[in-house]
Amino acid sequence: MALLGIQEIIFVILFFILFYYWRCNRNKPMGDWPIVGMLPSLLLNASNIHDYIALLLKHHGGSVMFKGPWLSNMKFLLTCDPMNLNHITSRSFTNYEKGSEFHEVFEVLGDGILNADGETWKYNRAILHSLLKQRSFGSFVQKTMQEKLDNCLLPFLDHVSKAGKEVDIQDVFQKFFFDIVCLIVLGFDANCLSIGSPNVVLEKAFSEAEDSLLYRHVVPHWLWKLQKWLQIGKEKKLFEGSKIVDKFLHEQITSKRKQQKKCSNNQEEEPFPDLLSIIMAQEWGKGPIDDKFLRDTAVNLLAAGRDTISAGLCWFIWLVATHPSVEAKIIEEIKSNFQDIEEAWTASSFEKLGKLVYLHATISETLRLYPSVPIDHKCAVKSDTLPSGHYVDQNTMVLYSIYSLGKMEDIWGKDCLEFKPERWISEKGEIVHVPSYKFMVFNAGPRSCLGKSMSFTKMKMMAAAILCNYHVQVVEAHPISPCSSVVLHMKHGLKVRVTKRCN
Repeated sequence: MALLGIQEIIFVILFFILFYYWRCNRNKPMGDWPIVGMLPSLLLNASNIHDYIALLLKHHGGSVMFKGPWLSNMKFLLTCDPMNLNHITSRSFTNYEKGSEFHEVFEVLGDGILNADGETWKYNRAILHSLLKQRSFGSFVQKTMQEKLDNCLLPFLDHVSKAGKEVDIQDVFQKFFFDIVCLIVLGFDANCLSIGSPNVVLEKAFSEAEDSLLYRHVVPHWLWKLQKWLQIGKEKKLFEGSKIVDKFLHEQITSKRKQQKKCSNNQEEEPFPDLLSIIMAQEWGKGPIDDKFLRDTAVNLLAAGRDTISAGLCWFIWLVATHPSVEAKIIEEIKSNFQDIEEAWTASSFEKLGKLVYLHATISETLRLYPSVPIDHKCAVKSDTLPSGHYVDQNTMVLYSIYSLGKMEDIWGKDCLEFKPERWISEKGEIVHVPSYKFMVFNAGPRSCLGKSMSFTKMKMMAAAILCNYHVQVVEAHPISPCSSVVLHMKHGLKVRVTKRCN
């Protein structure tokens, strides 16, 4: 019998190596394979990435080091350990930045507040904090919300209700909040949400660009960079979407420059204008604001204001619609606090909205289970050892899963996967305080979200307007699952029927 050749011997050796690794890793959520590392497991679960990460972190006790293919430099720590998160976002804040890799992945955000580090971030935050804390700005936002609710959303839902049509409420919320954020940031009404639901190119461009960004997290850098150079796949969509957005913002900035010059010559006084106009009109310690800063600020605010609230509200509507007892309690609470039901979503009712404890608890519980931003990451400036005992090398990326954090039994109990707004209400009938590093929906530490209070106000106004006017019923057998994206949208939207309530 002929001896085995060199190729056959190599094949047999490789077969037994792979078989050995398969036996060692077959019961593990993420196998560590020769040469390719853990990348195959990640790619195989890309379609349900957030649930997969939650399972993985549970299996590994809250933290695991991911290792990609050899020589790929694809290595990062995944964690949802609250002590690690507190360490990264607060105690050792200066040692953990967004980093050059994050900046490269999210290059569409430029040097805006969501993407910046160091002095650039401090400068951005100081400007936005100065603007957002103004009482006049809060009134302006509430008034804008009320007008859009009365003149746009409610008439649209009335039309859908009368026609007996199914509607994708996720799409409705995205268009509504895109209109809102364009008005607040740019003073421009995109008019995305109207009867007939026009296909607005700008809003679609934002969606396609956003959907492409998570892809850059789960494939090696060289691969998405090659696709970007070749202009194929998701990178082509990202490029085309970014180009449309940049063209629109350039036109807006140019128009505002001309308007500002005209107003200064005529010395006219205007009512509270949009954020971009205010930033443009003032000195901020570094001289006149240039167009790049305005563009970067605008795209960051548009991205944050459109997607995070609309995503959270969509999950809220689904959970409430499928839990009738929760819906009844919310409506009862609203009716007991407002003499006129329409007052619940008016700008004048801002202080009364704070009395809606059960509604606040329901929103918090929704965001715990389905955080609008499910994953975030930082990069270690210097090597460090985390409270969990994991060693992090210099320039190593740390990804923290906010989605997984909301499903930890150690924090939320054995019923952590259940939807229970009551867990947020104390025996005294007050909202239970949970440290931000255990409930990181609005980030934690110095980078905590400046718009947290405003986000709750917007969601309460929307919830009151919709639930008090309409009964929302999810279309039977409609599939519900999280989208694999940087914002936690529903993969298949949320198809519902709305019927008018008899108040």
